[in-house]
Amino acid sequence: MGATFTKNIKAEIEAIFNQAYPAHLPGATVLIAEDDKIIYRKAFGMANLELDVKMKPENVLGLASITKQFTSVSILILMEQGKLSLQDPLSKFIPDFPRGNEITLHHLLNHTSGIKDYSRIPELRDTRLDLTPEEIINSVKNLPFEFNPNEKHEYSNSGYVLLGYIIEKVSGMSYGDFIQKNIFDKLAMKNSYYADSEKIIPNRANGYQLYEGDSKNAEYMSTTIPYADGSLMSTVDDMFLWSKAIQNNTLISEKSKRMAFANHSLTNGKLTNYGYGWFINKLAGMTSLEHTGGMEGFTTSGIFVPGKNIYAIVLTNRNDGKGPWSFNIKAVSALLGKPIGEEAPIKLSEKQLKEWVGVYQFDGFIREVTYDNGALYSIREGGRPVKLLPIAKNEFRFENSLATYTFSLKGGKKQAIYADRILKGIGTETVKKQKQISEKETITLPQEILIKYVGGYEPHPSFQIEITMQNDRLFAKVKGQPPVQLFAVTENSFIIKEMDAQVLFNLGTDGTVESLIFSQGGNKMKGNKIK
Repeated sequence: MGATFTKNIKAEIEAIFNQAYPAHLPGATVLIAEDDKIIYRKAFGMANLELDVKMKPENVLGLASITKQFTSVSILILMEQGKLSLQDPLSKFIPDFPRGNEITLHHLLNHTSGIKDYSRIPELRDTRLDLTPEEIINSVKNLPFEFNPNEKHEYSNSGYVLLGYIIEKVSGMSYGDFIQKNIFDKLAMKNSYYADSEKIIPNRANGYQLYEGDSKNAEYMSTTIPYADGSLMSTVDDMFLWSKAIQNNTLISEKSKRMAFANHSLTNGKLTNYGYGWFINKLAGMTSLEHTGGMEGFTTSGIFVPGKNIYAIVLTNRNDGKGPWSFNIKAVSALLGKPIGEEAPIKLSEKQLKEWVGVYQFDGFIREVTYDNGALYSIREGGRPVKLLPIAKNEFRFENSLATYTFSLKGGKKQAIYADRILKGIGTETVKKQKQISEKETITLPQEILIKYVGGYEPHPSFQIEITMQNDRLFAKVKGQPPVQLFAVTENSFIIKEMDAQVLFNLGTDGTVESLIFSQGGNKMKGNKIK
């Protein structure tokens, strides 16, 4: 074993994952390697709750967005074969793609294309649909760009769908077959697959959704949806083979690897902190190359620290909104001798907490800090509220995260410094609230009005929204997702605060509810009431 791995560190790592993945709940597989040798390998929790099967290290789990690493390396393989260039415009492969002459493969690889992320389009949130890559591409190509190419870095799954399509077009093989032949077979990754819901896959763990401690089978997801941005499955042992192959230049050259690991610059000179399938970060003062993933039933985290040749991979069969990334970071930090994220929360008064309530304008987005039942919460536009744990009078850590806020007063205005290890942003309090409606603008409606909205609505034959009522409050629920509360603005219009979305109920001439319109981020979809 490596010189840095002691009994105390092993016990510390055991404690991290034992606490994160109790024996009776869906669990995780963990592998940590140092100097190309496995120093820690263990499974936690359950692989199948219904059959009472414990998790084991050999279990096969979804990689989710770590799939992007395989897609980027496939593009680099084709580049080294002389079949494409990273400076090739998208129009070379899809001639009618808007602004295709401006977007290069480089932009797709490091999320700087400006193309809207298909996973944020309401019509594509039905994970049961089988879609071709062309259908996903057609759903985004005529939408307004989020920004000009290379103007910003904004994570977009659409870029990797396009890359998967390009791999197929250039190689003449399906994406899954290309990965199998050029990566899995070559590296003897015998327990890795392009996910297939019908195929018998030995040791496949069942995926679960956890919400407030309640485990449910994960919503079915067609493997055609995540495609080249998230459809691969593997084991921690096969992922160890993958990591060694990348470091030893087995699949691509040293030059190509350096391109994949490079911290690319935007037009304004700012760094993206993302290469081609790897986030570039800092851990215990050292450069780290990382990626995480999340999808129905599975969350993942992979970390490589080149300076110490440490690789840590965590695969889980649960999606609980938390993910394994903070636990993996803590484990690697312990191995590096610099534990992080262990500050115990302190007690602050209601007055001290409410001092920082407000709406903060960051560069390009809004974050709202709210107070509820003795705690502060942070909500980013389109996101869910995250509890803030006070670790100092003006410093708060995001629950189950290493991100922090440091609050202060500057020029008479509140200021929040957001920090996630090396990623930082400064937000200044603003009275304007983009695309949101404040608490005082909502109203309370009597039960006799709310109850008429209860029922099922169908925006698409295979996609339904269920409106329910609990304790005089309305909730909207999509299968496989936790319910979200609706707040009334008028008698028939509501907002969903944690999603920055609106719901409008349409009434017939007789006063009965006929349909709803769900709006979010400029997208709208109508659903007729079916029950």
